[in-house]
Amino acid sequence: MVSPQALFLGGLRQASPAKSEAIQQTMERLPHGVRRLAVQLRTAIPIDVLWEVLTDYEKLDSFIPNLTSSQLVFREGATVGLQQVGSQQLLGLRFSAQVLLELTEYRPEGLLQFRMLRGDFRRFEGAWRVRSLPEGSSLLYELTVQGCVGMPIALIEERLRDDLSSNLNAVEQEAMRRWSQS
Repeated sequence: MVSPQALFLGGLRQASPAKSEAIQQTMERLPHGVRRLAVQLRTAIPIDVLWEVLTDYEKLDSFIPNLTSSQLVFREGATVGLQQVGSQQLLGLRFSAQVLLELTEYRPEGLLQFRMLRGDFRRFEGAWRVRSLPEGSSLLYELTVQGCVGMPIALIEERLRDDLSSNLNAVEQEAMRRWSQS
């Protein structure tokens, strides 16, 4: 099987300095309602600025759509505990989910891995990756998610796709704002 990251390493279009090109996305349907998604964009924003935005844990809810709360619970070296609550509309009903995430920062590699310690999913894990490119950088978000019993994965599947793209756009917009002010 080809990894989502490998799918994105070739054939990406160059981003303009002001705006990224179309986001590229893949989704894999695994047994038992597990979904593995990967979303990537290229941008002119330097990786240091992207990293700063990704690790500004207590402000994530101020620019990530549908993230209603993001609270730093602990920090032990490169390991961080983060309590998050997300909320959105599905079929006219408000759906809310919370997770306690453990994140590990691998700054030299541009890797921020996360996994759910407890929360409203059976499985919720993935990584953010920033990588320097000759014409800027790339931002990759990978997520493996499995809903709880009774959570209709077919209904949330499309929301997941939209949300991942929205999250990447939000990170890029916040990074662009900070970069332009520096």
